[in-house]
Amino acid sequence: MTSVAVIANSRKTMGGDGLLDLRRALEAEGVADPLWFEVAKSKQARTPVREALEEGADLVFAWGGDGLVQRCVDVLAGSNATLAIVPTGTANLLATNLGIPRDIEAAVRIGLHGERRKLDLGKINGEHFAVMAGAGFDARMIGDAEDGLKDRIGRLSYVWTGSTNLATKPFKATIRVDGSHWFRGKASCVLVGNVGGLFGGVDVFPDAQPDDGALELGVVTADGVVQWLRTLARAAVGTPADSPFVQTTKARKVSVKLSRKIAYELDGGDRGKAKSLKIGVRPGAVEVSVPGAV
Repeated sequence: MTSVAVIANSRKTMGGDGLLDLRRALEAEGVADPLWFEVAKSKQARTPVREALEEGADLVFAWGGDGLVQRCVDVLAGSNATLAIVPTGTANLLATNLGIPRDIEAAVRIGLHGERRKLDLGKINGEHFAVMAGAGFDARMIGDAEDGLKDRIGRLSYVWTGSTNLATKPFKATIRVDGSHWFRGKASCVLVGNVGGLFGGVDVFPDAQPDDGALELGVVTADGVVQWLRTLARAAVGTPADSPFVQTTKARKVSVKLSRKIAYELDGGDRGKAKSLKIGVRPGAVEVSVPGAV
């Protein structure tokens, strides 16, 4: 028998009757009385996830965006419970990369009856992530959007905040990969990905696989609006790594030393500023329900 728990961001919706529709979809599949936890913000999700595990839940539904999913996997990492995603956020990057639709009934069926897939997780400065982590341009873009703008205009907030950060001056970075020197110089963005599609449907890391035991690492050296526009144009029409302002590699352990404190983010959530980043991968750390035998 499966014990089901729901961790829901009560501020997220998918139209209709919202969480009531989720209850109905679960009941239609025979789940009449799941453990039920609602939070007002994704950062409040860790405690109810722990409580759900303590009460014996072995299938945890996450109703929310990438921020809520990240808080859930941070607790579920290494456990025997399976994560099921009902994507109701702005970007829903993990769900999109895994083929989980923004449809309540379909997502519930996948959660209960889909294929179980073991996925890697990244870990940055002690916190797990499922999609990406980065410092510099992407973190400033995300941090500015978090200041109420994302709630008002959704994905367009990233376009606006991204455009306002194109002229920001680079920082100096020293990066070691798997114990060896890899990069030293000026950078405007350091990005680590566990999946390929990160921004607006663009495959930033086309070869990324969330279960290959490695992370994708990219450094952008673009300085100023013109170089950034050239880099973004290359990302839109082809492979970002083809840009002269981008360097990429695969990595299992990454150490980043910065010349000054730089904003960093993980899975679309702003985490303030840091002068050093310790990043690693945990192979097969979490099991997720994905489309398959549904």
